[in-house]
Amino acid sequence: MNNIYSDNLEKYADANEYDHKHENFLIDLPLILEWAPADGPIVELACGTGRLTVPIAELGHEMIGVDIHAGMLEQAKAKAIDKNLTIQWFLQDCTQLSLKQSTKLMFMCGNSFQHFLTNEVQDALFQSVHRHLEDGAIFIFDTRNPIMEELSKVDEYEEHFKHSNGLRVREYHKETYNPMTQILHCETERRFFKGTNVASVENDKISLRYVFPLEMRRLINVHGFRILHEYGDWKKGSLTPKSPQMIYVCRKI
Repeated sequence: MNNIYSDNLEKYADANEYDHKHENFLIDLPLILEWAPADGPIVELACGTGRLTVPIAELGHEMIGVDIHAGMLEQAKAKAIDKNLTIQWFLQDCTQLSLKQSTKLMFMCGNSFQHFLTNEVQDALFQSVHRHLEDGAIFIFDTRNPIMEELSKVDEYEEHFKHSNGLRVREYHKETYNPMTQILHCETERRFFKGTNVASVENDKISLRYVFPLEMRRLINVHGFRILHEYGDWKKGSLTPKSPQMIYVCRKI
């Protein structure tokens, strides 16, 4: 596995907890379904624990899920088996896809685009996607919008919640943006409590690349896609300087 990925997967070490926290987040599902073809496989890249792959398969669509993290895929497989669903799962690097079938729809959600930290791997991603799409097929993906007044300062905050293991958790976050690389470096300390006592402490980190709107438009166009829609959120709001996300519906040309 390329070190650019293997060194950036600490956040996903506990696949069960990740699934517990995110599986009911489905605000992106309606837009994906609008573009779902009537036949043929749909491919989800960076599918994780199957947050979207599984419910789309439940609606009767043929699904393929691809992820680079074995633990996340195992969690997804278990969910599919529990629901008696037949889904193809592939442990692959999205920049080097080697699937047996082409598709009319490929998508990547959850801001997974931010894991592609360099220009070279972003190029490789688009080239890999392009090779696996049928002519005129659709690629949908999202990424966080770089709001500079937020990124320009170090952000430190706390979160409190109950872990899937039953323990109370207090998380301390620190996020620092490097404008030269366009990468946000995020560090987390996680304290688990039994009563008032700290039972254990975990630390992890993740790096996330930001891309600006004009940069993204050029990137999409130069790799053989035409932007059909550009949104600022999953409810199809216009992309503005304050939008939380940049969402693209692209056609292979």
